[in-house]
Amino acid sequence: MKPNRFPALGAALVAAFVYATPALAQNQGATKAPAEVKAEEKKHGISQPEANYQAGGSTLADVKMHPNTNPNAPKMTEAEFETGRKTYFERCAGCHGVLRKGATGKPLTPDITVPKGTDYLKIFIAYGSAAGMPNWLTSGEFDEKTVDVMARYIQQEPPVPPEWGMAQMKETWKVIVPPDQRPKKKMNKYNIDNIFSTTLRDTGEVALIDGDTKKIINIVKTGYAVHISRTSASGRYLYVIGRDAKINMIDLWMEKPDNVAEVRIGLEARSVDTSKFKGYEDKLAIAGAYWPPQYTIMKGDTLEPMKIVSTRGMAVGTQEYHPEPRVASIVASHFKPEFVVNVKETGKTLMVDYSNIDALKVTEIGSAPFLHDGGWDSTKRYFLVAANQSNKITVIDAKDGKLQAIVDVGKIPHPGRGANFVHPKFGPVWATGHLGDETISLIGTDPVKNKQYAFKEVQKLKGQGGGALFIKSHPKSKHLYSDTPLNPDPKISQSVAVYDINNLDKGFTVLPIAEWAGLKDDGAKRVVQPEYNKAGDEVWFAVWSAKDKESALVIVDDKTLKLKAVIKDPKLITPTGHFNVYNTQHDVY
Repeated sequence: MKPNRFPALGAALVAAFVYATPALAQNQGATKAPAEVKAEEKKHGISQPEANYQAGGSTLADVKMHPNTNPNAPKMTEAEFETGRKTYFERCAGCHGVLRKGATGKPLTPDITVPKGTDYLKIFIAYGSAAGMPNWLTSGEFDEKTVDVMARYIQQEPPVPPEWGMAQMKETWKVIVPPDQRPKKKMNKYNIDNIFSTTLRDTGEVALIDGDTKKIINIVKTGYAVHISRTSASGRYLYVIGRDAKINMIDLWMEKPDNVAEVRIGLEARSVDTSKFKGYEDKLAIAGAYWPPQYTIMKGDTLEPMKIVSTRGMAVGTQEYHPEPRVASIVASHFKPEFVVNVKETGKTLMVDYSNIDALKVTEIGSAPFLHDGGWDSTKRYFLVAANQSNKITVIDAKDGKLQAIVDVGKIPHPGRGANFVHPKFGPVWATGHLGDETISLIGTDPVKNKQYAFKEVQKLKGQGGGALFIKSHPKSKHLYSDTPLNPDPKISQSVAVYDINNLDKGFTVLPIAEWAGLKDDGAKRVVQPEYNKAGDEVWFAVWSAKDKESALVIVDDKTLKLKAVIKDPKLITPTGHFNVYNTQHDVY
């Protein structure tokens, strides 16, 4: 550690930043912080798993933008500005926002950064803070030159990415196999219900895997870093969306399932789903973008874009205008012809009536900011979604179209779709893990037979640690699985915790999933996203290492909690999320 790298600030200021940064203490072996700094960390601190999650990159790094200069800011060459812009979108935009207005991180607009000055900003970037800023220099992610460029870059006016409207979408829209040229019946012998769609994050592909034989059916080209796979109401079509906002539509009836249509609905995105209400099956698809902040409704059989709706507007609570409220999760209602669209920064859930898209009706339900991911309760009437930076779960009644409840939970809930099971005492519950602490929150979901427990946190389970991303159960299983792939301890990130639903008080059993994979190299081997097969007697896990390292899928026998199979193949590069067709089609989790 070299606190004299930036002498203009003096040793005291450097020390304050260094010792207030838990990550730096881990990486550099710093001496213990003074008691007052520890108290500040306890009050405002952020865990390393949270920092890992929030520091994710943006696909906007490669998008051309016009440089904006600020006459009051330090001078930058055109090359330096481009380096700063690219680095910002690769490292910082996920936390501070595209326009630097602040998202889960604080605003970094010139009115704030210029008065701080370059030297102050260099220390902040280099050493981070207990409030959540990663230590970019001392962690080895940035060199001193990059720190200097970034300190000057965030004092400039933020460049604005281009909009993405109907004309741009139509330019990217391709119908590879028109509907009238597709099979009239299933042309393969695969058990489609038990196919898994596995994201190969860094290659821009998904692997379609036969859940019965454990063999790869096809590697399908998609957008970059597919975020989710969704199944149409009929189960025939698979829709996947990359972080670059490219949607691919895969026909599972083909002799070898493959792409039949594609479109790009923006420059960065996370969510896609299709219409499921009776009479509208497979008719429409919807996708939500991070940039531009909007959602798009498309024809379900061709992905032809039909309607674009902006989400820019006022945030709940403050009622202040937000210029880039990102669309997070989207699900299709089972009670009405509606899509449930969750908007992060404004904290709103939009119930989008798709029965007449030429006269679109939208019911706006305000809850809490930074809505993220969530899932249905077991009846599929109530949608529970994480307002992760508010440490709350919002409950939406899809039948009555209203806010049912807001439930306080642990630190930064991250449920994926969550997990439903029947608790021996509290009846039907829905579960979420957390990024920021080791707990698992159980929320009652039965307002009829268990009214006293409904939409309340009825129990906290203790897990392995923070850094959890997904939790899963199944109606035919007696187990509850929780991963922790973002925990900094390899023993925790490379294993999963399993609970006996009928004896939750005994705690969890640890399954050494990465060890069972038998990988030969020294990759990260992060274990992520438990997913059941259709029968509910197998649980699949991705063992995720870097692009140049070996990865694998590990399959566990749910009855015995013993290793059942390992799938290895050189084509399984950076596997992360995986989705069983039947369970995704029917919202089983």
